[in-house]
Order: sequence, then structure tokens, then C-alpha cells
Amino acid sequence: MKLGVMGALFGGMKLDDALDYCKRVGLDAIELPCGAYPGDPWGLRGIHKNKAKLKELKTKLADRGLEVMGIAVHGNPVHPNKKIATAHQQAHRDAVLLAAEFNGVVVNFSGTPGGAPGDKTPNWVTCPWPDDFAAAADYQWNKVIIPFWKKENDFAAKHGVKIAFEMHPGFVVHNPEDVARLRKAAGKQLGANLDPSHLFWQGIDPIEAARFLGEHGCIYHVHAKDTGIDQRNSRIIGNLDIKSYGDVKNRAWVFRTVGYGHGADFWKGLISMLRLYGYDGVLSIEHEDSLMSLNEGFEKGVEFLRGIILRQPVGQAWWF
Repeated sequence: MKLGVMGALFGGMKLDDALDYCKRVGLDAIELPCGAYPGDPWGLRGIHKNKAKLKELKTKLADRGLEVMGIAVHGNPVHPNKKIATAHQQAHRDAVLLAAEFNGVVVNFSGTPGGAPGDKTPNWVTCPWPDDFAAAADYQWNKVIIPFWKKENDFAAKHGVKIAFEMHPGFVVHNPEDVARLRKAAGKQLGANLDPSHLFWQGIDPIEAARFLGEHGCIYHVHAKDTGIDQRNSRIIGNLDIKSYGDVKNRAWVFRTVGYGHGADFWKGLISMLRLYGYDGVLSIEHEDSLMSLNEGFEKGVEFLRGIILRQPVGQAWWF
């Protein structure tokens, strides 16, 4: 496995400075932001069409011993606002073409359409009743999500690229079963970006999620991000919490740097499960900890994972 970072964290830095920082702390890889919600801080959209600039980027990375492990273009390409949907669709296609120049993985959200034709805002369905919700979910899956991603699966396959969905609440595909459902319906280029932070607060066990996704052969990317549950607040309000992420004292949960929500035993168990099912890609640190600065939270994450990541190939069973 390799240790990397979701590069949007360094969007306020120049690209050369960000890559130098990654080298200095000992990373192996970087996940490049390339549009939609992560933005395009380094002007990488469309760079696949410029051979000179693409070669320059590859040289910058190689000089620092860094691999590109994922192109981040998290967005809502099925947004009911056509202007937003079109922009995110175009960003996704550009990300696929850029990923084809590197390791071939695009990290995105499934998106969330409206609950019916003519809606103007996304509608995240969380229960089947009243029946309006079940009807909305049926429309979203069968009229929007499956047809759209079948088309994008075919485009990705043409270019040798895989699409890793981050299972994020607020979007239609937000759990492992949803990933498997969409993959079965729309194509095998579609799989998962396993980000434990979004699973914890849904009550999903990330290690069992890794087992399930591993059984389906579709773990394409992994984000290293943690979540801390405030048990007192959670017992009062539950975990469907819409308060600001900055309102740490009153929220049921907040994102944490790896190791500060769940300890080494959890992360060792997750890494072991990933290895059991053949994942040998990146652990891409995504730091969104409200209690730490950008640099301290990121560097603590690097230090924590460096001691437990498994790098060498599995050895022979010499003891029998």
C-alpha cells in the first residue's frame, strides 16, 4: 500500500510547494483535485490535451517520487439544476481523460437528482414512507442514476479508467449495498472509494464494509479520514445532524484526523481487511478536523499511518 493525500487540502498553495511538502513528509502519492466541489486550484482540467504541460506535470511528480493515485472531482453530475449538472458532468469527463494518463481512478460522488422531474433542488431520500419518498427513490435510481452512470461506465471503460464512488450521505449512493447495486446495474468500472469517516456516523462498520466491497471486487480507492462521535449529543439528537461543522461542542459527530476518532486497533483492522481482499492502492489522507490546523492535523495523520500501513508483499507462511 501507499500513503498519499487528497490534494485539495493544499489548494491554497502553489503546486510546486504542495508537492515539495508531500515529499518532505514522506508521502508516496497524491490525489489530484480537478474540478467540481474540490475545485481546480492548480489548473489541471484539460491538461491531458496539452502534451507539454502534461509532461511537465509528470516530471514534477517524478522528481519528488510521487505517484498520482486518483483524480478527485467530487460533484453532483445529476443535479436538477442543469447548469450545475452540465458543469460537473464536463468536469467528470475531463477527470476520466486525465486519469487515463495516470493510474486510472476517478473519485466522485454518485450525485443526487430531484425527487421528480421538474424539481429544482436535490432530494436525499432516507426512508420509504410516506410513499412519496419511495416513489422519489424509484425515480432517482431507475430514471436518473442508473442510466447516467451506465453511460459514464462505458466511457470510463473505453479509456481504461475506474470510477470510485465516495459513499457520502446526501448522495444517492451512500453505503456499500448501494455501490454493489449500481455496479450490478450500470457496469464494472464502478466501485467504491472507502472513506470510513462517512460510514461511522451512519452506523456502518467500515471493516465489514471493506469485507463486503472486497467480496464484490470493487474497492478502487481509500480515504484515510476519521470521525468522532459525541455520545452525549448523539443520544439526544441522533446522527442526522445539520448544525455547522464548526459547532463542535453541540454536534453529534465531527470529522477527526486519523487516530483521534478511532485508535490504532481499528485502523490496523481496516488495513488488514483491505489486504485480505487484495487492495494494494493508496491510503489518501483527507484532513477535515475542526480541532486541528491544516498542517498539524495532516502531519499527525501521516505519522499515525506510517507506523501501521502494510507496504511489503505478503510473505510465505514459513511456520507450517
